[in-house]
Amino acid sequence: MKKLFLFIGVLSMSFLNAQDVTDALRYSQQNILGTARYRGMSGAFGALGGDISSIQINPAGSAVFLNSYGSMTLSSSRITNEANYFNGFASENSTNVNFNQIGTVFIYDNYDPNSAGINRISLGLTYEQTADNADQLIAFGRSTNSIDSFFLSEAQDVPLDLITRRTGESVDDLYSFLGETQGVGTQQAFLGHEAFVIEADDPNDPDNTIYSSNIAPGVFDQEYIYESTGLNGKFTFNVGAQMNQDFYLGFNLNSHFINYDRITDFFEGNNNTGSNVNEVLFTNRLSTTGAGFSVQVGGIAKVSEILRLGASYESPTWYYIEEETVQRLETFSDTDGRAIVDPNVVNIFPEYKLRTPARYTGSAAILFGQEGLISLDYSYRDYGSINVSSDEGVNFSNLNGDIDNLLQGASTIRIGSEWRNGNWSFRGGYSYEESPYKNDLILGDKSGFSVGLGYNFGQFKFDFAYDYKEQQREEQFFPNSSFTNFAVVDTYRDSYTFTLGMNF
Repeated sequence: MKKLFLFIGVLSMSFLNAQDVTDALRYSQQNILGTARYRGMSGAFGALGGDISSIQINPAGSAVFLNSYGSMTLSSSRITNEANYFNGFASENSTNVNFNQIGTVFIYDNYDPNSAGINRISLGLTYEQTADNADQLIAFGRSTNSIDSFFLSEAQDVPLDLITRRTGESVDDLYSFLGETQGVGTQQAFLGHEAFVIEADDPNDPDNTIYSSNIAPGVFDQEYIYESTGLNGKFTFNVGAQMNQDFYLGFNLNSHFINYDRITDFFEGNNNTGSNVNEVLFTNRLSTTGAGFSVQVGGIAKVSEILRLGASYESPTWYYIEEETVQRLETFSDTDGRAIVDPNVVNIFPEYKLRTPARYTGSAAILFGQEGLISLDYSYRDYGSINVSSDEGVNFSNLNGDIDNLLQGASTIRIGSEWRNGNWSFRGGYSYEESPYKNDLILGDKSGFSVGLGYNFGQFKFDFAYDYKEQQREEQFFPNSSFTNFAVVDTYRDSYTFTLGMNF
């Protein structure tokens, strides 16, 4: 059966899932998943350059290359999510393989060593993956809060006549009508009423606006399954220059994209005395696509033979984002049997704009000739400056207020080192990223380490890296709703990265 595509009007925006602080933050964060050399040193490349992925931290890094160079990278990542939910504990593993980056830098030299001004021009074209959206999570436990509160809060003050099907009217028809005229909140009230989770206090009064639950109080065995796919990335055009032998300048023009798909299943079962509904299965699908742009500028200075300093600025990314949702609700009663409400409808929401925070980076590196180096990067982003807006006349003042109240500026520190022995290179690094939330119980600090090695064949280079990161978060099942249950999730991610590079 063909699905109906429904354009949802502005009244629905209070429920739109991505208009939540968590999702706005997700699209605002970038983690360059670049070359094995870059990852082997935990990304501490702001004062070094000379690596394709380093251009994403400091655009001046392209002019550090001595000759034209290209690289391509493949990685395998394993994610482990350990979820604690009341008395339950679950661990879920997932593995995926990604094509992380491909890029090239073309070098044009001025061979006069005594020439003042510009000594070298570099032009770069790169693709970099900025986020891996593949993830899986399972949480289960026993709670005293029921999913019925979600549907009850949406239904109160909604006239019964509005969410009751007429003779001959299908579920698809009424669900579509409510989305077009009332918004997604009223669609939720309809789902709950149609599947018998809630019922009107006076079912004979079409103007009834008060509802009660068919699920009796008690204890509830609940399970939450989360699965997401997709990735975010950016394409970069870079230009750089070496000036007066000791100074490097660079500029990036970036084109970004978002591709994020998520499905969640929430199951609840009970044997409570007086319950007319004993099982609930609520499924939600979200599909998000977006496109945006940003610019970067940066510089590197050779202060002395052993010391280099770098500084860079990345502008906010200005995104246009589109979303679609699909829903399904199923209930089971020991006495009345099964009820399935499965609207064959795709809700299409108005496009909205997201402005991410700018990033400021300062870097320093100590070089020990050709033998090795130690590098340090410090970056800062003010996540409280995230802004959501619309050309469709939608008011996002409440969401922007939540962003300002919940989020803060966050610092990131990366330390890396590389040592050479003949054609071999050995690398290691450490990274620490502050939580963007004022309350770090919502999302904790992120930390990790990395190791790597490389071999120089002359024209070709091969690099390998292993990196590990961990972070804790609260996974709220239905954000911005009266059903506030959440699981505490510890996430561990380890990755193996392989890069092949070529001088030409």
